[in-house]
Amino acid sequence: MAVKIRFKRTGAKNKPCFKIAVADIRSQRDGMTVEYVGYYDPVKKEKKIDIERIDYWISVGAKMSDSVHDLYRKSGGQKVVARKIRKSAPKKTEKTQEPAPAPQ
Repeated sequence: MAVKIRFKRTGAKNKPCFKIAVADIRSQRDGMTVEYVGYYDPVKKEKKIDIERIDYWISVGAKMSDSVHDLYRKSGGQKVVARKIRKSAPKKTEKTQEPAPAPQ
């Protein structure tokens, strides 16, 4: 079973609160979970993360979402987790066109 550590949204409209959940990759964002390992409230700036449980799930082979990984590192998570780095699209540069040579 492939597992991912990600946010599960709770809370009212315009008042988000997130649980940090360990879930099967194939399940929906707010679907069934294997275990809850913390929560994050961006409105009140509260967070509680069970780093030991996250370290266990990482050792078993779980992957973290980018936002959970950032929160994990800010909370004192020591393990370096290999993540796929997103490559941004190349910036479009405007090409300057040279004037056409005058006919002779």
